[in-house]
Amino acid sequence: MARLLLLGPAREAAGTREVTLEGATVSAVLEAARARFGESFAAVLATSQVWVNGEPADPELPVAPYDEVAVLPPVSGG
Repeated sequence: MARLLLLGPAREAAGTREVTLEGATVSAVLEAARARFGESFAAVLATSQVWVNGEPADPELPVAPYDEVAVLPPVSGG
């Protein structure tokens, strides 16, 4: 189980800032989020970065109970 923190467009697409989801890996947590929040969320997720506990995360990284998985919007700048 992990706490999924949604920022910016991901929060808007899901209609919530945070949710707790089951999953043994980052990929499994994100798949549970796609199933729960639908296609508009999946589209945002495709362009977002994912971090676990403040660090960039590989999709196959295991998540422990109460880890924070954060979906960050794309960063633009100049």
